[in-house]
Amino acid sequence: MKPKTPTRNDLLSSPACFLGLGLGSGLAPVAPGTFGTLAAVPVYIVSFSLSASLFWAITLLSILIGAWVCGSTAARLDSHDHPAIVWDEFAGFFLTMLFVPFTWANVITGFILFRIFDILKPWPIKWVDQKVHGGMGIMLDDLIAGMIAALILWWTQPWLLSIFSY
Repeated sequence: MKPKTPTRNDLLSSPACFLGLGLGSGLAPVAPGTFGTLAAVPVYIVSFSLSASLFWAITLLSILIGAWVCGSTAARLDSHDHPAIVWDEFAGFFLTMLFVPFTWANVITGFILFRIFDILKPWPIKWVDQKVHGGMGIMLDDLIAGMIAALILWWTQPWLLSIFSY
């Protein structure tokens, strides 16, 4: 007999699942990864506005607990990488934004870059997504997408600053 599928309230009442579902954003009926990344934006803005060090700490913490959070949520949902699990989007977006100053141009560009790499999954992201399993597998492809997006965002800073300074 298959265990009962957890209800929305069951999931949101568990701290690990609440985080794994991106504070509930992963329960969006369409594009949960995009909604998860959107939910990460205000967390980024608030933490960065309080202190860049706080944002670094939150990023590190989101990565360190990510495999456990995602793995616990996947086990609760009885699914390898359920679309509602979006903590990896939080960590990936935070990583994308780690090396650039806060500007709205960076937030928008970082969001778009991260979503492009997370959705399209070019090599090596797709390979990791297919080969690495469990909580670490759920996290790792988004962390790589975040690193690639971060490099591009950092590299385009002079161009973004010149365009958006008018």
